[in-house]
Amino acid sequence: MIELRPFDKLGGADHGWLKAKHHFSFASHYDPDNMGHGALRVWNDDEIAPNTGFPAHPHANMEIITYVREGAITHQDSLGNQGRTEAGDVQVMSAGSGIRHSEYNLEPDKTRIFQIWIEPTLRGGQPTWGSKPFPKADRSGKLVTIASGIEGDTDALPIRADARVLATTLKAGESAEYAPQKSRHLYLVPAAGAVEINGVRVNARDGAAIRDEDRLKITALEDTELVLVDAA
Repeated sequence: MIELRPFDKLGGADHGWLKAKHHFSFASHYDPDNMGHGALRVWNDDEIAPNTGFPAHPHANMEIITYVREGAITHQDSLGNQGRTEAGDVQVMSAGSGIRHSEYNLEPDKTRIFQIWIEPTLRGGQPTWGSKPFPKADRSGKLVTIASGIEGDTDALPIRADARVLATTLKAGESAEYAPQKSRHLYLVPAAGAVEINGVRVNARDGAAIRDEDRLKITALEDTELVLVDAA
């Protein structure tokens, strides 16, 4: 089953400095029938104006993955971590028992990110933060795991959830395949370009909520970059 969530039907907010679209219920966009997809709780499509961002604020008991599509994001937190994550790269924060952090676009141009929240397997624990480059050339034509709490995904950034986050870039006409367990909750969003998933067209920034599929065949209808979450 593949349920299409068109980008132009998503809820959202325009704060001037931040233009956000929410694939699931979030903040002032409350939809009791769309509170997440399995352990995947939030998928926000954010555009942040230059020299603006999210001032310090708290989180607890959530795995927060930031996939930078354009520009860069600069992170600072109450543990003393600081870092700048550029387009194509990924940062992960395990909020654990509690952490305060800020995320700013200190670049001269807009920054565009996917912000993905996944519920942890266990609550509490020491909060952590990390980032890692995942060059687009290294994931051309194949799905690469970029964050994971699943045993064996040793090259990915660690999260404390029964989930993995994957990404790929595909040239028009190229395909990638993925074989999930049928009980899993999958959610796929192209950052750019259109794809066909098992015969269903998904345009740029649309969401596709997927269940009960033995195998996914993802074919690029245009040059594309996409992110896929596989969660319990």
